[in-house]
Amino acid sequence: MSADLGVDALRHAIAVTCYGCGPRRLTSQLRRQGPEAIQHLYEQLTADLRDGIESEMEEMRADGVASMLLGDRSYPAILAGLRQAPPALFYRGNGELLGLRAIGVCGSRSATSQGLSAARVCGEEIARCGLVVVSGYARGVDTEAHAAALDTGGRTVMILAEGIKRFKIKRWLASKSYDPQQVAIVSQFPPSQAWSAGAAMTRNAVIIGLSLGLVVIEARANGGTLAAGLQALDERRPVLALEFREDMPPGNKILLDRGAVSVRSRSQLSERLQKLLSGNHPGQLTLT
Repeated sequence: MSADLGVDALRHAIAVTCYGCGPRRLTSQLRRQGPEAIQHLYEQLTADLRDGIESEMEEMRADGVASMLLGDRSYPAILAGLRQAPPALFYRGNGELLGLRAIGVCGSRSATSQGLSAARVCGEEIARCGLVVVSGYARGVDTEAHAAALDTGGRTVMILAEGIKRFKIKRWLASKSYDPQQVAIVSQFPPSQAWSAGAAMTRNAVIIGLSLGLVVIEARANGGTLAAGLQALDERRPVLALEFREDMPPGNKILLDRGAVSVRSRSQLSERLQKLLSGNHPGQLTLT
């Protein structure tokens, strides 16, 4: 991508997320009209708003932020096929990771010790299979999966539940020694938007959309992890739900009853991941 195209994408991504008519309507418009819809939106803004966008764009470029727009060749094709594909993505780090084969990992911020150990095993196995780990940027399961991938020499994508300008390097990440090309930080929200529970639920669609399948570590009888698993099943993305010998999480059982695939061991997880790699399309995979 040329520098000029990169500037245009970032300028338009700010306009879309900050002044658009809502992600769903924008996604629909982009599918119908292509990039012209964004250019039209930008041109309708007042001079003061456009000046503000230019100022914010320069600040973000200086911080290493770039963007992708739905309909552009740089936008991940696997995510573009999702019904709730966001109209724009901001990212820092290696944006090419978003186009590689990946596995999503989800679980609680307050996971049990059993769940945290399982998340680390999953992160390791995903990395060893040559797949990218995709998860949130919260404590608990997200952190363990990302850290395990990096420790194994793998790659990881962190999906924020806030604007990209809110991103801060947490202590666990700062303590790691890794190649910056191993990591991408991604947000679909207006650059300065604060974290919210609603945004955390919304960003789960991006985790699902970027992934060949979703590994559920521990899901409660209700809440975001269960909702993510059910959404993945609805989108016909394979869900791998861990089945513990003791203290089976109730949400995992619900997902297994709805069609998720059971994973009982590290070796079985590796087998499941290899089968995902051999599939032609996420919605056509059958795991047995």
